[in-house]
Amino acid sequence: MKPLRIIDVVKAVGAIDYTSANRFAEITAVVFDSRKATPDSLFVPLQGETDGHDYVQSAIKNGAAATLWSREAGEAPEDIAVILVDDTLEALQKLAEAYLNMIQPKVVAITGSNGKTTTKDMTAAVLSSRFRVHKTEGNYNNEIGMPMTILDMPEDTEVLVLEMGMSNFGEISLLSRLAKPDVAIITLIGDSHLEFLGSRRGIAKAKLEILEGLKPEGTLIYPGDEPLIAEELPQGSNFRQLTFGTDETDTVYAFAIVPGKTRTTFHVNLDPNVDLEIPVLGVYNVRNALAALAAAQVLGMTIAEVKEALAAFQLTANRTQWLDGVNGSQLLNDAYNASPTSMTAVLRSFAHLPREGKKIAVLGDIRELGERSAEMHAALAAEISPADFDQVYLYGTEMAALYENLKSAFPEGKLYHYVGEKAPLIDKLKAELQQADQVLIKSSFGTDLLAVVAALRV
Repeated sequence: MKPLRIIDVVKAVGAIDYTSANRFAEITAVVFDSRKATPDSLFVPLQGETDGHDYVQSAIKNGAAATLWSREAGEAPEDIAVILVDDTLEALQKLAEAYLNMIQPKVVAITGSNGKTTTKDMTAAVLSSRFRVHKTEGNYNNEIGMPMTILDMPEDTEVLVLEMGMSNFGEISLLSRLAKPDVAIITLIGDSHLEFLGSRRGIAKAKLEILEGLKPEGTLIYPGDEPLIAEELPQGSNFRQLTFGTDETDTVYAFAIVPGKTRTTFHVNLDPNVDLEIPVLGVYNVRNALAALAAAQVLGMTIAEVKEALAAFQLTANRTQWLDGVNGSQLLNDAYNASPTSMTAVLRSFAHLPREGKKIAVLGDIRELGERSAEMHAALAAEISPADFDQVYLYGTEMAALYENLKSAFPEGKLYHYVGEKAPLIDKLKAELQQADQVLIKSSFGTDLLAVVAALRV
């Protein structure tokens, strides 16, 4: 980050008061984990399951030069600059906003029920062909992570690509008003977080909160085949709108799509003569690429200019990632996140891959579906047939509904359901997997099928 003087931090966060022997000392990093404090860093003690204030001495030991502080002033440490605030999280967000205003990059904000991380990775890759780009890393996409992403931004950043996650109303609103995006992308309105948002219309409304911070001259990019977005757009919206998809009515559309195991090729209407490819399988990932290409177009880039970067982009781990498995098997690891929409998409793509050995699905519970969970799990049976899958392994209590719906279709010994300890599932798979078998592993993160991935990979 660009160094900030303590006095500048004080002004940015609207501090009640501060103590400092040298108010012009510079802060060169911001941390909320005391173990990651470095010399000349600012420590932000956040309050959650634990209270960060309790770890200030650890931050001081590791070299922190200043700390935010919302406890009583009399409890503050004396051997570090202390910046007194009402709320340390709110102060962190104010500091990030001030830093963003100082650097003034173009901001591309991305949200959606599925595909946020992949679209973020693709967008950052294609924009890096021309600009100096900084992007969200890992799962830093919430009210804590996004400010940290901003504050980690190098001072020469020209484009900032931010992923915005949420589980309830109001969360995207806060992030958008902080980031003030030039370009806002909604990847998909799916079924994630139905437990909290009630319906797909509710999800659309929550995702459209991204418009609350969009600059007046900004651009909204969204899927053209999602009527809920168009229906829920604020009346009198005067920002630019671009749609993407596979229909010729979309602003940016793909055609001649040829899916493969590790690469998918396609053409796009913006420059039909350019052959494009992405290093992942699935038509659904082509749609993510179209959103990235639309953002590149908004920022004045050509399709030819971004072709090589798109073909070589690096996908964040655990998203449709091929790994070598035990006994010569091949694992398609997509166990970081799931919704009915994303599980349907990856099942379809996996089913259409050329068969090598056995084709096996290992599917875990999808979380946060609320009262419709059993119904939506059971409905996945439409995508799973013995003609496409040699074996199906289901894990978790919610997957019981899908198991019941598949029992009559699959012969004995081809369909399994496990709950509780994962060891029996892992042992069965290790005994069954053979050379060239293809294994799709997909679930919500909280189901922890990543433990199964770890046990099966070599």
